[in-house]
Amino acid sequence: MAPRGVATPDVRERLFAAAERIVERDGPGALTSRAVTTEADCAKGLLHAHFAGFDGFVAELCLDRFAKTAAKARVLTETAGQGTVERNLNAVALALFDSGGLALSGLAMTRPAATLAIREALERGAPGFTEIQDAVAEYLEAERTLGRVARTVDPPSVALALVGTAHHLLMTSHPGAADPRPLVARLIATLVPGGE
Repeated sequence: MAPRGVATPDVRERLFAAAERIVERDGPGALTSRAVTTEADCAKGLLHAHFAGFDGFVAELCLDRFAKTAAKARVLTETAGQGTVERNLNAVALALFDSGGLALSGLAMTRPAATLAIREALERGAPGFTEIQDAVAEYLEAERTLGRVARTVDPPSVALALVGTAHHLLMTSHPGAADPRPLVARLIATLVPGGE
């Protein structure tokens, strides 16, 4: 454990990664502030020194993971013409399910204060599902222009269907439920005929 009074580098990411390991290993019910700081091997008060309580920590963790997925989605258009359309879309859609996304979403939904903080942050413009949806639509338009996606495909509608389905699966799945990733992959294959 880091000695008291010594700065802990990358404290946010260290605590976030510890929380994800706990959720993946033991489920969302095992996630407490003490469990997180123990897993991160840092001082017990560190989480509360950097976040507005445990609900604030859970909200910030979810928002951070949404932002990382939105950043991946924003560079999707740069991949137009490379690889396969299905693989490129899968990379972004499935990023939502990585790092314990299902369990973290479930955890946030059981903590009303965290859910409210997430909703308010998204309403103020924090990156989230809307940015991912817009990026997917832009990417599909670029691929359609290149002839790798059928002209009959409507990029905004496909983006809405894909991101909406991912959101639905994140919000309704529970520990022990079937892995949603194969379903998302089949949806992409169905929605994007004419892709490579």
